[in-house]
Amino acid sequence: MRDGQIALQGVQVNRKKDSAPTINDVARLSGVSKKTVSRVINRSPLLNQATRERVEAVIADLGYVPNPQARALALRRNFLIGLIHDNPNAQMVLNFQEGVLDAIRETEFALVVRPVDRHSPRLLDDVRNFLERQRLYGVLLLPPISENDALAALCTELGCNYVRMGSAKLDDDAHLVESNDRQAVTHAMAYLAELGHRRVGLVAGPEGFRSARERMLGYHDGVAHHGFDTGQDLIAGGNYTFESGLAAGVRLLDANPRPTAIFASNDEMAAGVLHAARQRGIDVPRDLSIVGFDDTAIAAHIWPPLTTVRWPIVPMARAAAAKLIGPGEEASQPSLFLSDLIRRASSVPPSR
Repeated sequence: MRDGQIALQGVQVNRKKDSAPTINDVARLSGVSKKTVSRVINRSPLLNQATRERVEAVIADLGYVPNPQARALALRRNFLIGLIHDNPNAQMVLNFQEGVLDAIRETEFALVVRPVDRHSPRLLDDVRNFLERQRLYGVLLLPPISENDALAALCTELGCNYVRMGSAKLDDDAHLVESNDRQAVTHAMAYLAELGHRRVGLVAGPEGFRSARERMLGYHDGVAHHGFDTGQDLIAGGNYTFESGLAAGVRLLDANPRPTAIFASNDEMAAGVLHAARQRGIDVPRDLSIVGFDDTAIAAHIWPPLTTVRWPIVPMARAAAAKLIGPGEEASQPSLFLSDLIRRASSVPPSR
């Protein structure tokens, strides 16, 4: 065979000596479109195995190496996914990053994390500057800023694809991963009712968070449905931190009569309630049952292990990233993720 000529699967391809194979060569020899080749390169799940193996074989035989810089220039985008957040729950942000990094593993994509101040009057300008400077492939918006419709509109204006994470319906399915927080908390309240609790306190989340609102609504749904005791002495505010849970726990446990169970709107605050109970010599779970939300690592590591609502953050993050990195992948990715109640030793029937 003459120099510069390659035989592949019964087809001859003439190329100039030392010229590099292109994505067009791969597509032609594989009998697929360039978009399909791109999906193979980016590990898209939208391909059947036979097509994937055929394209991968051609790539290997040709020695084709994708050029991310050239593709970035052509798309006028870098292969960077931005994660924009203003969330005091560091573990939640880390868990979301875990899911995103899992989704982009073995692809050309990288993750850029950008914390912002949702209260800043320059929020939109700051995000605009970030998007224009980085030329991101797409962005993921975490709550509570994901609930800001102006941010979503800004992404659309700049031609930057986005996916929002929420505790309720915020957008169309292509731009959203959501959970059923209100329903999940209602189920947790039903569990406490089954155990025999009738006086249940709430450590609410911070104002301005849709998740805090949905979880509070789930609490009130449960109180109304099961005929629990009501009163302002059964509700205390928090901001999703351990310290705020400790302060809220002190307030709730000083009530007379005190609650026999407390639902905290996340695990960090539930751990704070547990600490407050121990400061007062209140045995958990004999004298006080505690339920959290998230099922982060702290829930299984404290004693007693925490009954909690498992928020599927990592799967939500994987799906959100997949919606960004592959054209049309939103059709194969779920938008609604259901939470489950994980029953552990921190909740038992009341002793009084």
